[in-house]
Amino acid sequence: MKIVMIGAGYVGLVSGVCFSDFGHHVICVEKDQTKLVKLRAGEVPIFEPGLDVLLKRNINEGRLEFSDDLATSIVDADAVFIAVGTPARRGDGFADLTYVYETAKELGEKLTNDTVIITKSTVPVGTNREIKRIITACNPKAAFEIVSNPEFLREGSAIEDFMRPDRVIVGVGSAEAESVMRNIYRPLNIRETPIMVTDLETAETIKYAANAFLAMKITFINEIADLCEKTGGDVQQVAKGIGLDTRIGGKFLHAGPGYGGSCFPKDTLALVQTGQRYGAPQRIIETVVAVNDARKSAMTGKILAACGGSVKGKRIAVLGVTFKPNTDDMRDAPSLVIIPELIAAGASITACDPEGGDEARKLLDGVDWVDDAYSAADGADALVIITEWNAFRGLDLARIRQLLTTSVFIDLRNIYPPEEVSAAGLTLTNVGKGTIES
Repeated sequence: MKIVMIGAGYVGLVSGVCFSDFGHHVICVEKDQTKLVKLRAGEVPIFEPGLDVLLKRNINEGRLEFSDDLATSIVDADAVFIAVGTPARRGDGFADLTYVYETAKELGEKLTNDTVIITKSTVPVGTNREIKRIITACNPKAAFEIVSNPEFLREGSAIEDFMRPDRVIVGVGSAEAESVMRNIYRPLNIRETPIMVTDLETAETIKYAANAFLAMKITFINEIADLCEKTGGDVQQVAKGIGLDTRIGGKFLHAGPGYGGSCFPKDTLALVQTGQRYGAPQRIIETVVAVNDARKSAMTGKILAACGGSVKGKRIAVLGVTFKPNTDDMRDAPSLVIIPELIAAGASITACDPEGGDEARKLLDGVDWVDDAYSAADGADALVIITEWNAFRGLDLARIRQLLTTSVFIDLRNIYPPEEVSAAGLTLTNVGKGTIES
């Protein structure tokens, strides 16, 4: 099948590359000329493990190409995906649909043949109906079907998620559109991947509900971690104990400095706004958003306490600044709150991140950047792990102790067992593990 992917950002690029690897002929339409030049040369403008290999292979085999000409690209296309950005709107947090609606208008002006238009971008309930209205208003004679096909890609494991998804959600309004979508995803039949067919509004809601629920699990275990610190409990054991209940499951029950990234922050805000707009307040998610926002600053307080109540004049080594490992994404990363607050409190920061340094330099002023954990620790008064990259999971703790001027070791991801840290002569501060004196 001929597929056109409008937008070669994270979702569009991963989806386009993977569809081409399914055997479809894919054209990714991208207006950013700098990005377009890189993509045509086989260069990946984002960090996503394995994406570069698939990109080059499918370009070389003639299934994947890149263009800035929408009108030419969509001629005879079986399916046209909209995969442009929907960032949180300033002021109210609602999804900014400017790019989506501009794309719909452009499609309406340039459609010449019957096709299926599929929204891959994350959009609030009712957006697909509005896309249909815009296209029809621009081109009353256009023959097309509208489909909602939300993505569920985790940064750092997006290829695996696309190739081996838990499910594929397809919101359609006709049997013809459903048939096209089943043909697009036919390669997943061998894995018996469930394809759930719904109406447009249900598919739109599933995306937001899923992300909000996962964000809620993270926020829940972070509050339980606070309780454990007061009572003497161990949040990792609590998480294991409740996660073994198959009704709950163990995923997304890892206490830490709060969620971030491209999805959870904006999608929870958008769901809150949608609930308010329709008179169905999402009180639980409103609390999730508020608690997560406060969580990041609370981690600054934890660092200050570990440093004796003040970091003024002290140098803090920070390991990891991206919102999670295996990505260079800095959007809503806890480090964007923690590091500026430490600097405001009088600290100097030396930081390293395996992939996020280039992007972080644009967002974090006053930080000295180094290439590895040991360089960061050298001469620092305390070390803080914010992101649990593999490079930070097997540190030589005895060497770290020699490099630090004090014994302060702050593990906000609970990577290291307390006994291992203590044996190296370090004083551990972690998350959700309290102590009660007998």
